[in-house]
Amino acid sequence: MLVDSHCHLDAAEFDGDRDQVIARAREAGVSRQLVPAVDAASWPKLREVCLAASGLYPAYGLHPMYLAAHRDEHLALLREWLERERPLAVGECGLDYFVEGLDADRQMHFFEGQLRLAREFDLPVIVHARRAVDAVIAAVRRVGGVRGVVHSYPGSEEQARQLWRAGFMLGLGGPVTYDRANRLRRLVATMPLEHLLLETDAPDQPDAGIRGQRNEPSRLTCVLNVIAELRGITPDALALATTANAERLFALPPKSLA
Repeated sequence: MLVDSHCHLDAAEFDGDRDQVIARAREAGVSRQLVPAVDAASWPKLREVCLAASGLYPAYGLHPMYLAAHRDEHLALLREWLERERPLAVGECGLDYFVEGLDADRQMHFFEGQLRLAREFDLPVIVHARRAVDAVIAAVRRVGGVRGVVHSYPGSEEQARQLWRAGFMLGLGGPVTYDRANRLRRLVATMPLEHLLLETDAPDQPDAGIRGQRNEPSRLTCVLNVIAELRGITPDALALATTANAERLFALPPKSLA
């Protein structure tokens, strides 16, 4: 019974066959999914998508790549959504220093605001950190008292150790299945298992088996199999450990209630 710790199931790419996508995930053993938001306008649809099927859990947040859509009042609105909806996490939030034209100070304003809300509501954060892992670590330290996951982890082993010490896990998905991802594959082969989460980031970041195609949560088994082989353990053992990690971080309801 797998947990996809990061899947944008509310994305428009799934509007035509969302029920079938969910069914394929269940058939593959992916029983629960964390579905993070990207901007305030998307929160109502995300809520409805997660209410329509069991095992889907929303996270509400403001993604750095959607910076142009964010307004200061959205942080106050996010507090209202967290208080009313009681999601399992805040996110997707974070920093993106790869995309040109995204003001770094403005990104940090929204990121630190969401970290403070996560601390206030005692919720984990789902963090995007592209070309920005050091800045994310610094912000986490400044705010203090937060935990979470850096999804699609892009950093070094030393940065990973700093995140583990700060109470963060690493989310790994499609990129680790590519032979050329040497640094990432070395990290996942030896990292402490208690800090690892599996994800797809669907519809994005397809694994090597569906390069260039739409990703979906059923493909989590491909990620599972590759990481299990890299670590020299069985897929069942890896599934058991990473599911327990997700349950611990997100305080997921028991599987019988999913």
